[in-house]
Amino acid sequence: QFPFGRRLPCDIYWHGVSFHDNNIFSGQVNKFPGMLETVRKITLSRAMRTMQDLFPLEYNFYPRSWILPEELPLFMAEVRMMKDRNPSWKPTFIVKPDGGCQGDGIYLIKDPGDIRLTGSTQSRPAVVQEYICKPLLVDKLKFDIRLYVLLKSLEPLEIYIAKDGLSRFCTEPYQEPTLKNLHQVFMHLTNYSLNIHSGNFIHSDSANTGSKRTFSSILCRLSSRGADVKKLWSDIISLVIKTIIALTPELKVYYQSDIPAGKPGPTCFQILGFDILLLKNLKPMLLEVNANPSMRIEHEQELSPGVFGNVPSPVDERVKVAVIRDTLRLIDPQKKKKKDTHLSFHTYLLIFPTQLQCLHAGTASMKDKQHKHHSLKLSLKLKFYLKLGFSEPDAAAAPPSPEPALPSLCLKQVFPKYAKHFSYLRLVDRVAALFIHFLGVKGTTKLGPTGFRTFIRNCKLSNSNFSMAAVDILYIDITRRWNSMGIDHKESGMCLQAFVEAFFCLAQKKYKSLPLHEQVASLIELCECRLAEPRGKRLLWGCG
Repeated sequence: QFPFGRRLPCDIYWHGVSFHDNNIFSGQVNKFPGMLETVRKITLSRAMRTMQDLFPLEYNFYPRSWILPEELPLFMAEVRMMKDRNPSWKPTFIVKPDGGCQGDGIYLIKDPGDIRLTGSTQSRPAVVQEYICKPLLVDKLKFDIRLYVLLKSLEPLEIYIAKDGLSRFCTEPYQEPTLKNLHQVFMHLTNYSLNIHSGNFIHSDSANTGSKRTFSSILCRLSSRGADVKKLWSDIISLVIKTIIALTPELKVYYQSDIPAGKPGPTCFQILGFDILLLKNLKPMLLEVNANPSMRIEHEQELSPGVFGNVPSPVDERVKVAVIRDTLRLIDPQKKKKKDTHLSFHTYLLIFPTQLQCLHAGTASMKDKQHKHHSLKLSLKLKFYLKLGFSEPDAAAAPPSPEPALPSLCLKQVFPKYAKHFSYLRLVDRVAALFIHFLGVKGTTKLGPTGFRTFIRNCKLSNSNFSMAAVDILYIDITRRWNSMGIDHKESGMCLQAFVEAFFCLAQKKYKSLPLHEQVASLIELCECRLAEPRGKRLLWGCG
């Protein structure tokens, strides 16, 4: 570990929270720039809504959402209208703070007027969604699924899904929401960090029982009841690919800002946590995406009255160790040079050199509690590396001899393997490519008015019915509205979401009789075609 940085370059950097934990210029880093911002609840909801506008049937796995506080009047009006159309409709809604995690600040409401507006929503924006009232139950308990997804590359897009995940259970039998049980978090919220404080939480060494189980154990149970498990997996793979496709446009803008094309820089990969809920009919619904899923393989437990300690969690070990191990195998920079893809622990010995020597010398000399706690943490880390399949180093031993091969990969490639089934969905990706093309100055994420005018001129989108004055008005109106929403104010200009809205507006003006996705696809093809024309055939304008 290098808390103060490292002068010599590494092959792989493993950051704790974000891409910007350290300034690095080579190798591979386990975070994408902008991922934290892209999977926040509001940004994710906006990205999913854009895709729902284009492809409503393909993106019906994400609950209907509204963004607070700016869409509160719209939310109240739409709920009132739906109730007028169907008086028997008695919805429940769930409110989630934008930056919240581990269930913090989440609550359920039956009426839009119950949203807590005592200043907190203004300072802490939130997403309100339709609550899924009829989930699949196991042992009369509600549960969700945490699946681990490796985004190995952004360009070209490469996605892997772990073959097993975690099923996290509520600790009180589920009942559909009523005014009496709305506040019973152990019944309605599946967050592990909440339910672990319930007196009914069960720590189990078995993958098939307890309050945290493997997803594979749930699949076995469903299969024994005659459920079509293959179709369920197919639907989950489709959900993951479609969600990543919705997120990649924003990620590409951040990526070109931090790692401009043509300049030296690291390549990125990242493990994401997908939280998925199953309906009674086994349809998977996306709850959220976590940029920093917990990789702990132990949990805190009361060992004796008043004395707590960390004990191994076999269920976590079974799933998470395989994910980390196989991620390292897939991104191993030396893999192409090796006949055997086995990784030795010695490759990573530089992480804990002095601490490991201390462990080898024994911990009997460590007298105070702080050193004992430090030793326990280090031994857990060492055990974790050994669980990955790496060998323990021995300073006096000869160079390691060939070791047995590691288990087969638990990570399954789903993209580009199934690319042909999903490529038609990548329209916003192509809009983002146009946006990046006209950004002009490298390292920026906002498009200035000159860049927007250049886009219009070079793609020949202005005419007698749509003058350059109208172009300027469109730019000002949309940019001002997006900036008023509290989007990034570090630099002025038009963000990607605002550009996408402007692009959709232009497409609707030009191709009035077509469905929206065909309008957008037609305008993209027109712009790409005109930008591909030889330079002598069109007037070039600097992006300024």
